[in-house]
Amino acid sequence: MRSRVPQSAVILMIEDNREIAEMVGEFLERRGYSIDYAADGLSGLHLAVANSYNAVVIDLTLPGMDGLDVCRNLRREAKKSTPILMLTGRDTLDDKLVGLEAGADDYLVKPFELRELEARLRALIRRDRHQVSTRTLSVGDLTLDTATLRLERAGRELVVSPIGLKVLAILMRESPRVVSRQDIEREIWGDTLPDSDTLRSHLYNLRRIVDKPFGYPLLHTIHSAGYRLGDVPQDDVLAPSMASGSVAR
Repeated sequence: MRSRVPQSAVILMIEDNREIAEMVGEFLERRGYSIDYAADGLSGLHLAVANSYNAVVIDLTLPGMDGLDVCRNLRREAKKSTPILMLTGRDTLDDKLVGLEAGADDYLVKPFELRELEARLRALIRRDRHQVSTRTLSVGDLTLDTATLRLERAGRELVVSPIGLKVLAILMRESPRVVSRQDIEREIWGDTLPDSDTLRSHLYNLRRIVDKPFGYPLLHTIHSAGYRLGDVPQDDVLAPSMASGSVAR
């Protein structure tokens, strides 16, 4: 059964390989998407900043400005939260961590299947379109305003990737309960689950940003159970559970 294309989905593809760009563009257009295209990093960055897209597909290796710098500029300078899917020929964990740290939401290793590319884009767009509630989540000295997506710890603003914010929102909402890896992945990615390194990479980055600069950790791994967020003693941790309802949006 053919999946429904998110309504009026417009994709920016930044890819210097003309053959790949045309192949992906033609496939997505046949599936009902609208596609803009840039062949270098600087042109792609300009388009991404000047226009509104439902998702941006960025090749890691680009002329003018590489994909990592495009990501960093979109997130840190332009303050764009548009979902970003990184295309890369590198399959090591370190390479994936670098891409996620730069601001990518997901990555796809070349060569890839066109149907998987579309499935990942559809999942990114669907998540991004969920409305955010106006309530604030707080755990210890960590606060997340789910309306503005402003994250602070001890009064210091923290910059975290969009997927990282979703992981935190789940753990903060459930705190101090333990949330299983499977429940986190299912709530964030739905039926289109990422590879085994993706969630671990996001958690690594969260620990680096949310815990490392401060006096004590809030994010804890519970062996064979999952993850929890909180500053309560280990003995007080509640059993793994996911409350009914969806993450604050």
